[in-house]
Amino acid sequence: MVTKAEKPLDEKTVRTIKATVPVLAEHGGTIAGVFYRNLFQEHPELRNVFNQTHQKVGEQPKALANAVYMAAAHIDELETILPMVKQVAEKHRSLHVKPEHYPIVGEHLLGAIQEVLGDGATEEVLGAWERAYGVIASVFIDIESDLYEQAENQRGGWSGYRTFRIAEKVKESDTITSFYLQPVDGGALPQFRAGQYVTIKADIPDQPVSHLRQYSLSDAPGNDYFRISVKRDRGINGNPAGIVSCWLHDKVEAGDTLPVSAPAGDFTLDEEVERPLVLISGGVGVTPLMSMWKDAVQRQKNREVHVIHGAKNGAVHAFRDDMTALPAASTHIVYSEPRAEEGTFDQSGYVDRAFLQEKVPSGATVYICGPEGFMTAVHEALAAIGVKQEQIHYEFFGTKGVLEV
Repeated sequence: MVTKAEKPLDEKTVRTIKATVPVLAEHGGTIAGVFYRNLFQEHPELRNVFNQTHQKVGEQPKALANAVYMAAAHIDELETILPMVKQVAEKHRSLHVKPEHYPIVGEHLLGAIQEVLGDGATEEVLGAWERAYGVIASVFIDIESDLYEQAENQRGGWSGYRTFRIAEKVKESDTITSFYLQPVDGGALPQFRAGQYVTIKADIPDQPVSHLRQYSLSDAPGNDYFRISVKRDRGINGNPAGIVSCWLHDKVEAGDTLPVSAPAGDFTLDEEVERPLVLISGGVGVTPLMSMWKDAVQRQKNREVHVIHGAKNGAVHAFRDDMTALPAASTHIVYSEPRAEEGTFDQSGYVDRAFLQEKVPSGATVYICGPEGFMTAVHEALAAIGVKQEQIHYEFFGTKGVLEV
């Protein structure tokens, strides 16, 4: 049984772990796939914690492989990956991952390493990984303990799930619908930070497990409701359709109720900074940035705000009317495939380097959210025009990733 480590790793263990980095780079995906297969066979009750659509398309095993690789590469300097650890810990708190889950995960991770590496998984290697996992797990457990306490003890906060009623369901575009959520108990709501998300628990008829999904809060803090705005995942290029998004769009109506977790996430607007703010979104990535824009114009009335949004065309552009009427903001819209009947927009094509060179002011703080390909291109373009890395903040929807230049 893998348990929480009580002392730092010795030098021999560190050397052994770091020596496995090339092996993980080669076999990490396979190890992750075996891990999930064995975990769900022995603990089917944990299926509701993991996004089964991400499992089918391979995103979650890829994310796990990347996390294991990063931990191994930085095992002697874990403080350098604490920002990544904090992001994952926020998701764990929102999904109600508890300390008792870590020994289960550790046991199956070691088992997967042994199964995939065979004779290469010597007693020395497995022992080193058991000790290392204990240290890594203890870091997560400590951070998550603080997050649980903060979520419960804040004004309007709670632990576990709280029942919300859908007060209103609003179609924002051909693909995105908003749900206005109010607590059934009539109590106060916490003052979440713009950019955060909530987890909803979807108990769908004929589904063998509950499904947990995280959706950004797409309106400003301080209202008597939460708003989430959900894109219907139709499933393209052989990928399965989104179980929960389709259910929300097709079956859930105003008056229905949903279990909801307290807001979480550290992709949040820094309200102490007064330098120009640039919010760059692609597709449904607009949802947390809408919250940031509304919060910024309410709380930082003198701050210069620029909004840049990329979409296929106006039919799938959620919040277009809000965006084009933004007070105290400079708004720029880019359509990759504009229709003949489109209204006003700024550029046909993509949010590219030349466009950003013209629209992003010097010294700005930049937030990016959207599909991975969109964010990679924007991130590279921002670096190319001289925006410093510490001034760029981004959020992946789905499994956690890392953008590198």
